[in-house]
Amino acid sequence: QVQLVESGGGLVQAGESLRLSCAASGYTFSVLTMGWFRRAPGKEREFVAAISWSGGSTYFADGVKGRFTISRDNAKKTVNLQMNSLKPEDTAVYYCAAGQLTGSVYYATSYGYWGQGTQVTVSS
Repeated sequence: QVQLVESGGGLVQAGESLRLSCAASGYTFSVLTMGWFRRAPGKEREFVAAISWSGGSTYFADGVKGRFTISRDNAKKTVNLQMNSLKPEDTAVYYCAAGQLTGSVYYATSYGYWGQGTQVTVSS
């Protein structure tokens, strides 16, 4: 079992930044692919970013490329999502996900473990 706890959400104005963190426990963190997904009000959950177990590969949704970065610290068992130049359309609940992927990093079904989510609200 893997337990994931997100932190760092909040209310910001458009153009500002936030850093989300996800702390993992209960499993060998270094073998897990880590991802971030989000769900906006009235919309389906969507992929935001992911990072391979080694940190050598990162993946981003088209809408966040160039604005968001993802990083991990295997010693601390954490993964971070740095979000810059935030837009109102980034408003959503952000979820941390983990898994030893057998499918695409872009699909939520590829991840076996999920956090409870943290709210990010971007005002215009």
